[in-house]
Amino acid sequence: MNVKSFDVLGNIAIVRFPEKFSPGNKKKFAEKILKENKGIRTILEKREKIKGRLRKLSTNFIAGENTKEVLYRENDCVFRFNVDETYFSPRLSNERKEIADKIKKNETVLVMFAGVAPFSIVIAKKSKAKKVYSNEINREANKYAEMNIKMNKLKDKVIIVPGDAKKIHEKFATSFAKPTRPPKGEQISTREVVPSKFDVIVMPRPQLKDTFLKEAFVLSKKGTRIYYYDFCKVEDIDFVVEKIKNEAEKSKKKIKILNVKRAGEIAPYKTRLRVDFVVLN
Repeated sequence: MNVKSFDVLGNIAIVRFPEKFSPGNKKKFAEKILKENKGIRTILEKREKIKGRLRKLSTNFIAGENTKEVLYRENDCVFRFNVDETYFSPRLSNERKEIADKIKKNETVLVMFAGVAPFSIVIAKKSKAKKVYSNEINREANKYAEMNIKMNKLKDKVIIVPGDAKKIHEKFATSFAKPTRPPKGEQISTREVVPSKFDVIVMPRPQLKDTFLKEAFVLSKKGTRIYYYDFCKVEDIDFVVEKIKNEAEKSKKKIKILNVKRAGEIAPYKTRLRVDFVVLN
């Protein structure tokens, strides 16, 4: 059976079958995975590439327990999410830990495109950050993020700020109600005062044309460190760095590049790139 690999998310394996694979062969391969991997209880078929700003996946159930909800563990944290409704990449586990290691004591951190809050939660759990603000446009992802924050006992350290990253700066420096559901009999949740500028901004962007750097620069101050992710061909790495410098110039910001890292291969000769830089004014 010519199936090169499959992704494992908690108890679910997601397989991309060749086009000519028959339903019978899919079932046989799925049952083989279940037999050889005791921790896997569900096999799903990946139908399409992740697409759109909400980064939704499309899967078919093949074998095992009929569910699309995952309980996944990494970096001493636990996450629950639906694979079709929310985006989650286990391949970024080391990146999340590496970013957390770079956060200094009492820093305020903004994570854009936060999904179900893996970066936010790992940073909050593994660093001495003062607060981590988790921004995501996908409402379903924010519901799971809220659940994950509670499961990891970080309600006082990770704050969900839902909405479009294009407009989210309008919410900062204002107070808003935290999206929590208090137990019966208790008062409605208190209001959280969100800062207008951040010490650190993490940008694990999906594959979009817009850089969203303009919005990040609005929320930066002198000394803000930004960890920016992009996707490019290997030969275009320098172009991405120049693009960041040009965006900074448009926003009248001076920056210093700290590090350029290839943070994973996503296709032959195509990489996920992380550019670390600091705002100087």
